[in-house]
Amino acid sequence: MCIGKTACLSGSMRGWLTTGDQRNLLRQLPRIYASTGGGRGVHINIDRTRRYQTMEGFGAALTSSAAYVIHNSPEYDEIVNELFSPYAGIGISYIRLPMGASDIQAEAPYTYADTAWDFNLDHFSIDKDRHFIIPVIKKALRVNPSLKIMGTPWTAPAWMKTSNRLQGGQLKRDANINDAYAKYFLKFIPEYQREGINIAAVTVQNEPLNGNDQYPTMEMSWQQESEFVKHHLGPVFRSNNNKTKILLYDHNWDNTDYANNILDDHDTSQYVSGVAWHCYGGDKNTPLQVHNRHPTVDMYFSECSGGTWASDFSGNLMWNAETLFIAQPRGWTKTVLLWNLALDENHGPHVQTNGGCKTCRGALTVQSRGGYTKEVEFYLIGHLSKFVKPGAVRIDSNTGQNINTVAFQNSDGSVAVLMQNSDSNSKDVTVQVDNDNSRSYIYNMPGHAIATFLL
Repeated sequence: MCIGKTACLSGSMRGWLTTGDQRNLLRQLPRIYASTGGGRGVHINIDRTRRYQTMEGFGAALTSSAAYVIHNSPEYDEIVNELFSPYAGIGISYIRLPMGASDIQAEAPYTYADTAWDFNLDHFSIDKDRHFIIPVIKKALRVNPSLKIMGTPWTAPAWMKTSNRLQGGQLKRDANINDAYAKYFLKFIPEYQREGINIAAVTVQNEPLNGNDQYPTMEMSWQQESEFVKHHLGPVFRSNNNKTKILLYDHNWDNTDYANNILDDHDTSQYVSGVAWHCYGGDKNTPLQVHNRHPTVDMYFSECSGGTWASDFSGNLMWNAETLFIAQPRGWTKTVLLWNLALDENHGPHVQTNGGCKTCRGALTVQSRGGYTKEVEFYLIGHLSKFVKPGAVRIDSNTGQNINTVAFQNSDGSVAVLMQNSDSNSKDVTVQVDNDNSRSYIYNMPGHAIATFLL
């Protein structure tokens, strides 16, 4: 259809809309046909010639608890399709996988090498991951074979740590232990490959500045992380021709020195592919700052959680869209990953021996007795994962008058634009999307809403 009295040209723009009042939840819009424009509304110019990073994917973490509720749900197959199918669902393309225990556990915390002083790791085993984590990943890969996985340890085995337990402490400053821990990473990757699961990247340590002793953690200063990568992890990966990417930091925006100090040392940075970021402190533009200082190092956004502390759908939609799903790719991140893919109605399950977040929310809430609810995070992820395919390149788009955007060109030439109307009074804004083939598309963007448009 034509809008107003503008003349229609061949071609059209498709759109999918989510509004803060929940009347539209990733709802497909009628086709918007190209027009001659005429200067109406806020102009959003899409420039395919200005190209930035190649995207790797969007998704969330498959924690022990997330895998448990998915695997044990009567709607197991349906949930996997909802999350991972590019056709029947939102096509999640990247997940983060705890290497052993995390702070959200459905069973007692463990690592893959809990036999003390096993320096050769003869007793290394991922068997506990076979209970429900690996089956869920395999099923996800069947519906989306291009799914990528980032592995992340919350802790080294207890016998390698100063605390001699999974909670708290640091990696012992002993060369033999550091060598064994590097081997721990090296063994994890082929063990998963034997299950038909490839690990695209590993981070050295989840939240290395978090020493909470109520759940699995391990502090690691930037100096210690640098030494571990420089003398142990990097060389063992290289000598074994392991191409899995090594990512640094994996913590909040409020610290740039950690990554910058490591990357300033070429003897370490030669092994490093990127830096991972969390949202729980600091400024959303931090990845851009580190990118500007180290432009050859990739940025990844790896964790942010919703929860009972943020229960307003509209407020969550606006904050996450602006701060994560738009600002992070505009700051050169190649991924946007949230925390749990799914949790139950009690924000778990949690084993009693494990601390951690008791109020976090998954992208899906899976009811213990059957059924599930799509939370705001589900729709946020879907607005990018369903339309921006792995290998897409971020291209230039402008913002203005409460309209925030980020744009990507897929390998098939299609362009996906995520747009947000953040007007605090929920006012509609007329937007004219100017494609660089001289076609324009006019749409009345509702207030407190996000939309993905395919050109």
